[in-house]
Amino acid sequence: MALPMKTSYAPMDALSVDTIPDDPDWQYEPKWDGFRCLAFRDGPKLDLQSKSGQPLGRYFPELVVALLALPARKFVLDAEIVIPAGQSLSFDALLQRIHPATRRITKLSTETPAVLIVFDLLVDARGKDLSDRPLDVRRRELERFATKWLKGGVDRIVLSPATTDVKTARKWFAGVGGALDGVIAKRTDLPYQSGNRTGMVKIKNLRTADCVVGGFRCAGKGGAVGSLLLGLYEDGLLHHVGFCSSFKTDQRKKLAKMLEPLIKTPGFTGRAPGGPSRWSTQRSSAWKPLAPKLVIEVRYDHFTGGRFRHGTAFLRWRPDKAPKQCLMAQVEQESAASPLKFLMGARKPRGTGRVTSLQP
Repeated sequence: MALPMKTSYAPMDALSVDTIPDDPDWQYEPKWDGFRCLAFRDGPKLDLQSKSGQPLGRYFPELVVALLALPARKFVLDAEIVIPAGQSLSFDALLQRIHPATRRITKLSTETPAVLIVFDLLVDARGKDLSDRPLDVRRRELERFATKWLKGGVDRIVLSPATTDVKTARKWFAGVGGALDGVIAKRTDLPYQSGNRTGMVKIKNLRTADCVVGGFRCAGKGGAVGSLLLGLYEDGLLHHVGFCSSFKTDQRKKLAKMLEPLIKTPGFTGRAPGGPSRWSTQRSSAWKPLAPKLVIEVRYDHFTGGRFRHGTAFLRWRPDKAPKQCLMAQVEQESAASPLKFLMGARKPRGTGRVTSLQP
């Protein structure tokens, strides 16, 4: 009998909110820093589908092997693909996997193997569709699935922690850093919300950092500033860590006049902005170095691999802050619990209650 859902089935999505909901009807999970995927197994056939419906199996052959090695021959799992790196998770290592060369992917699958963190069960090992059941039932079935099928030294597929204790969720949120990307909250009384954001929210911890303006890019014609290039010091070297482009048109022209007198090589004495790539043109990759005189405070959501994941938001100038005080240490926040500790704790689900609270 074929699986009761096709590989085109859309995963449920989350609505961004500012605070963690505090209500008995919510379940909380860590928001892992990886690639969301649905894993479909139907006998010898295994498909990994991305959130956008793209196949991921060829990029993560070690996960395909691990899932096909499970005694359960049918299932659909909602999960996150991550790559542990020391006491953190490496999103950069994930990006390296999306590569056309099979030889390179095979090499990386051995050097930086991925882990599949499972947080929902949509079809069980009997081929039964659970998507119309409420989350508290699905979670209970998922824990039974993990206890039966993920035992015996499985290290590529693990069960994500989940709790109905908001205090535990707040501890996870306080530890957001290299391991976690925030906290997810889901309504326990709702069925799986395929393709929509009903009953699932995400809370990301926006932080601030003081950065040196080590250079800037122009915004095409007119000489206006397109973005400020940000730097942080480590071991005496100024490393490029990201950019800030949240300025209005009139502000960009004023910035150009203010920065012009400060143009001076080298700008960054450590890692510098890269040159042209397949994603950037010669003009968009060109930048002008500045003397390390200016400091700004920016807001960001995630710092990994030595840089801000996304563009930052400008908050204010910091003339009171010496550039040499802008250290890399301020963004290398230690998580309250490392991802490895989460993953080790997730391997053996405990308890028989409605929703297991796995303490990190």
